[in-house]
Amino acid sequence: MTDMTRIDRSDAAPHPAAPDFDDTHPEAPRIKIALATDAWFPQVNGVVRTLSATVAELDRRGYEVELITPQRFTTLPMPGYSQIRLALAPRFTARRLLDGFQPDIVHIATEGPIGWAARSWCKARGVPFTSAFHTRFPDYLAVRTGVDAEWFWPLMRRFHGPSRAVLVSTPSLAAELNGRGITQTAPWGRGIDGWIFRPGREPHPAMADLPRPIMLNVGRVAPEKNLEAFLGADVPGTKVVVGDGPALDALKARFPDAVFLGPLSGEELAAAYATADCFVFPSRTDTFGLVLIEALACGLPVAAYPVPGPLDIVGADGRGGFDKMPATFGALDDDLEIAMRKALRLDRSAAAVYGARFTWEKATDQFLAAIERAIASHAAESRNDTGEGTGRGIAADSAREHVTTELVTA
Repeated sequence: MTDMTRIDRSDAAPHPAAPDFDDTHPEAPRIKIALATDAWFPQVNGVVRTLSATVAELDRRGYEVELITPQRFTTLPMPGYSQIRLALAPRFTARRLLDGFQPDIVHIATEGPIGWAARSWCKARGVPFTSAFHTRFPDYLAVRTGVDAEWFWPLMRRFHGPSRAVLVSTPSLAAELNGRGITQTAPWGRGIDGWIFRPGREPHPAMADLPRPIMLNVGRVAPEKNLEAFLGADVPGTKVVVGDGPALDALKARFPDAVFLGPLSGEELAAAYATADCFVFPSRTDTFGLVLIEALACGLPVAAYPVPGPLDIVGADGRGGFDKMPATFGALDDDLEIAMRKALRLDRSAAAVYGARFTWEKATDQFLAAIERAIASHAAESRNDTGEGTGRGIAADSAREHVTTELVTA
């Protein structure tokens, strides 16, 4: 079982525990999984929620999981985004932690300093690893630097190249990565905590008396989230933003009529979803949008652009991307104002039924399927290894990759 006390969580609660119920699983195989991530508590985002929910589910099933997170390193604030702290020179600490744990496989969740350090250890020790594509870093870096996103894609291909499987949340993301030369993708969906995110809640007290309709956005308040498109939309009512981030002060000054509630979680966040009249998701760069399914599960219709993420979840016709509902619960349009006006007229009950279909149990089944396939393929190749194949026999990468790794993990 995962020793959750080994990670300091004094400043943030882990993934909320489910209510007591019979959760008997067959005895878990003796697979030791190390999870390396630059995104962890106290960060509040979809990556952290996904990883904490997955770790909680693995723990319930009896898997032994070692967490390699920023809490185990000396860190410094990320330039331009002080809420995110990056591990400083993580290579030697990561090596010590992984050597001590001796995992059968490592899952590398992020392409940051800890991710590069774990990747280097896996290649040096001949241990298989899977990775995940949670975030479109090339697009985010383009927004922040003004440099064309195409310049950053070679680094993504280099990072994920040796991965046994690159876990992705949607079919459209798999197709996009395949077109960019990252072909070994595997599905890893997302879920919601059904005992928290559900319809029929009491209104959030900070929103109960606001002028209707109430249009809500939840997420990181950052330039890449395109919140100006939501806050500047000419739709009567009240616009509410839940979250924190580097763009918060500027948006408060620019849109004084909007209501900014700061970060919320758990019951408070569910109450905010349940109080609103529609959920607005203006991002064009998210790979999934966990907040979309949380909002839907609370019975909140969705308005968004017709881009990957919303298209996969809501569907072009607003009746579902993964499977179809008889009623429409979302509206996608290139004109966000049109989508918002449509969403305000949609069926809340259909939204709740569709959102409840996303569970962490199903998502973790997919995660474990990828992990087990990776271990099996590595073992099969190792039996036939001549010293020139995968694992310990992999030749050194290019000098450019070596320099990049040194810069990131030194």
